[in-house]
Amino acid sequence: MRVTFRCDPALIDILPRPKLAREAIPDWLKSMPAKAFSDLHGRDVRTVKQCPPFVDAMAHGFMISLPCDVRVEGGVFEWDWPAPPITVDQHPASPLSFHPPAQVLGTPLHRPDAVLIKFNSFWTIELETGWSLFATHPVNRPDLPFRLLSGLVDADHFHDGGINFPATWLDPEFQGVLPKGMPVAQCFAVPRARPELVFETLEGENAIAYSATVAEILAAPNVYRKRFRQRK
Repeated sequence: MRVTFRCDPALIDILPRPKLAREAIPDWLKSMPAKAFSDLHGRDVRTVKQCPPFVDAMAHGFMISLPCDVRVEGGVFEWDWPAPPITVDQHPASPLSFHPPAQVLGTPLHRPDAVLIKFNSFWTIELETGWSLFATHPVNRPDLPFRLLSGLVDADHFHDGGINFPATWLDPEFQGVLPKGMPVAQCFAVPRARPELVFETLEGENAIAYSATVAEILAAPNVYRKRFRQRK
């Protein structure tokens, strides 16, 4: 899968480039222990650091990052981004803009005091024919003070304008800085063809394979990682 990114010529040397999600694994995952004591079991158990599906989901696709520091204090968002003048007409010049809360009226996201931000796009994204772009909140990142709204864009056709990333602000008490390079959206290329759903019962060889696989997983650790996980 080839993904092509384009930005305004004035920003090419200062704009953080999208990066593979595996290059944006948070420090807390890197530093967390592989095992931790469980009061329920009375012994050490493996943490999610040893769960390949958990880690692989966080490492899949690519990340869009914040282009500059954004200070948040008292519900006010401020930034000082000394970017040169934009050369392309209709191009955004600020890292954030905002949505009125009425746009999510009737959804669980709506609150009278809701703050809906939009991470503006400074890169266009072009995918190969037949593929769409699925953008979502960085996977397994509840530590971020916002929650991105997931979206699907047919980026094989829509690639001449930027894809913006709306989010609901979760922490009204947050005071601090959202740093330049902070991941704001995790993106995957997904095929647009509808899947064919097939339903069967576990019988014969499939039933035998099921029982053998589960027995092996219960008997020893790391079976999935050693036998089934594919190199990515």
